[in-house]
Amino acid sequence: MSLFTAEIVFKNFRQLPSAERAKFFALLAEPSIYAENFSHEEVFGHLAQDEFTSREAAEYLGVSMSTFRRYVSDGKIKASSEMGRNQLFATKELKAFKRSRREATEGAASIA
Repeated sequence: MSLFTAEIVFKNFRQLPSAERAKFFALLAEPSIYAENFSHEEVFGHLAQDEFTSREAAEYLGVSMSTFRRYVSDGKIKASSEMGRNQLFATKELKAFKRSRREATEGAASIA
């Protein structure tokens, strides 16, 4: 995932059509933006049908690239598509894998 700075966001914002800028300010005015706790759907809902690169997927799972590559080579995670030489991974499958890892870790901790 790329790093955004305020300067980059502002530069891109200035290039938006005026209707999109107005929409942006309308979104900022929504009360939900000031809520202390956002639901998973509010934060990540727009990613539901997206695909992550290997690096983004490893970051999402909170593992190193070598661990992520091992998961792929062991067949624990499968690429959903390829773009050139790059593999892409479905958000839905990564979320399910992350949940199963968390449940396995919690289960092992409760046994110990």
